[in-house]
Amino acid sequence: MPVHPEEKKWEVSLQEDRQAVILADILGYYDVFIGEHLTDKSENITNSMIFLSSLISETKQIKLGTGTSNLSHMHPVLIASHAAMLDHLSEGRFIFGISPGALRCDAEVLGIINEDRGQIFAEAIDVILEIWKNDPPYNIDLPNNRFKVSSLETTFLEVGVGYLQKPYQKPLPEIVGTVVAPYSKGVIAMGEKNFHPISAHFLLPKWVKTHWENYKEGKNNVGITADTSDWRVARTIFVNEDSQKAKSYGKSDTNSPYRFFYDHLYRKLERSGRLGVFKENQSAQDDQLNLDQILDQLVICGEPNEVVDQILEFREEVGDFGELLYGGVDWVDEDLAKRSMELMAEKVIPEVNKAIQ
Repeated sequence: MPVHPEEKKWEVSLQEDRQAVILADILGYYDVFIGEHLTDKSENITNSMIFLSSLISETKQIKLGTGTSNLSHMHPVLIASHAAMLDHLSEGRFIFGISPGALRCDAEVLGIINEDRGQIFAEAIDVILEIWKNDPPYNIDLPNNRFKVSSLETTFLEVGVGYLQKPYQKPLPEIVGTVVAPYSKGVIAMGEKNFHPISAHFLLPKWVKTHWENYKEGKNNVGITADTSDWRVARTIFVNEDSQKAKSYGKSDTNSPYRFFYDHLYRKLERSGRLGVFKENQSAQDDQLNLDQILDQLVICGEPNEVVDQILEFREEVGDFGELLYGGVDWVDEDLAKRSMELMAEKVIPEVNKAIQ
């Protein structure tokens, strides 16, 4: 989800994000992932499923993913039902991205700031899968799980009362989770449950690489060989025919949306004590970091051939993966933003795939 300036009107940023998805569909991008936050004025999509539902009739082939649904924020019966409906409305173009919900301010306004949101998440997804696996009447009572789901007293199947809807895709839509920390243990659990990882675009390549090893471990724990096609990796990328313009808009210009994004993210991570994602050495002091260094390490930019080379160098460092996700940023210059997406689809990715094959 792009980070927008706080002063940009909400209706403007929402429509801008919608237009980015519509353009991605026209250009043949495979999927899109939309995040959600309740209390963030810059990352301001409050419900990813509502947002995605607004795009179903305006897109034709792109898969629509929650990136992610915050499972600690809502009862799993509601999430399961809404996700199943979105899957039917899109006729199977839905991808179910899930997470506990990372923004502490969201947790505070919901009254769960002192709760173990990771545990709520784990219990919620187990119940969602049980709902989709079973038929009414329901009596879901999993051990050590706070969410009890019963319709034993009120089910009236003769008139259709008591059903919880199942997804369009059988048996399930693809389930993915974002990975935002080096050596994340959550990726092991993803492998065990056959959920697919998305490595965040703000991680250094050396930390992205750790995700695959942990995913393989999870797969091995259940006797399955991991497939690199399951692994998505996100990057912040800007492409332009003019190499100098690309590097200015992508990094150095004070009005660069990429610079704005990483400055904004830096301040958030600094407050939460999570600047380690930007460090080559975890023992390094925070004051050794600077924004220019972060941009040089994390933004891929240049003319098409330069971007191809940088992507291939990145892949050489982290290893093979199934899909490269193009990270969204604010459209400071709409024409440049759209042209970058076009060049990525038409010039860069065909050459990357040719080189890999």
